[in-house]
Amino acid sequence: MKVVIGSRDSKLAVVQSQMVIAFLREAHPGMDVSLATFKTTGDKILDRRLDEVGGKGLFVKELDAALRAEQCDYTVHSCKDLPMEVPYDLPLVCFSVREDPRDVLVFPQGASEPDWSKPIGTSSRRREIQLRALFPHATFESVRGNLQTRLRKLDEGGYGALVLAAAGLKRMGLEERIGRYLAVDEVIPSAGQGVLAVQGRADAQPALFEGFANGQVAVAVAAERAFVARLDGGCSSPIAAHATVEGGMFQLRGMYYDEGTQQAWRGSVSGSVEEALTHARDLADRLRAGEGEQI
Repeated sequence: MKVVIGSRDSKLAVVQSQMVIAFLREAHPGMDVSLATFKTTGDKILDRRLDEVGGKGLFVKELDAALRAEQCDYTVHSCKDLPMEVPYDLPLVCFSVREDPRDVLVFPQGASEPDWSKPIGTSSRRREIQLRALFPHATFESVRGNLQTRLRKLDEGGYGALVLAAAGLKRMGLEERIGRYLAVDEVIPSAGQGVLAVQGRADAQPALFEGFANGQVAVAVAAERAFVARLDGGCSSPIAAHATVEGGMFQLRGMYYDEGTQQAWRGSVSGSVEEALTHARDLADRLRAGEGEQI
């Protein structure tokens, strides 16, 4: 059996796709598994924030086209980069275990704290809104490019610190660059952060990924995405959601930013796994109504 895995051509995306390839080769000895890479529109537009040019759907358009053209059989995504609406003909096949979901501060090489005289680099309004509450004296400036490019800009003196996802740094073997972890109750992560999503066509075979797929993470991600979708938020909207599942129970933390009033609210909800989606939507409704902790 031959299987082609499609991926963005960034170094991090390739590393993540290789994780899926390694699983398939070990779980199915003799399977011919190969990698095909594609440059996405989101990787080409680096001079503007994603929410200004169409959102994170720009990271998947070319991969969706490759699936439909049968240039690959499955694609691998950072789940946080997936749009809330998934094409009916390209279902999500499975979700991986979750790597560290937290955001982190990365300091300039050799520094033990941010240089507050320079801006903090982040292109995420979700991060910026929450960090302003933690560091009211800080300034912020957009930074785009792959992980290596951002780190180079930081070390060359362009920023006082960067805000990045712990998962990407750890998968790239760059954990030592992390200066401070931001707890999920300080900065709520993006929906799906730390999780890999495998996408396929209607003829996908989920059984191939048995042992890679994680059912508890699937429930958590479904709740996070239901929360965001209820608020009509795309992946670039200043909305945050992080859920955990344990022992048949789930807990969800969420943040909503009202563009009209420019106010942000956050709150949490818990309950049984069977009611996770209902609770997630209820929390979204409450925060939209201004019922929660104002940031």
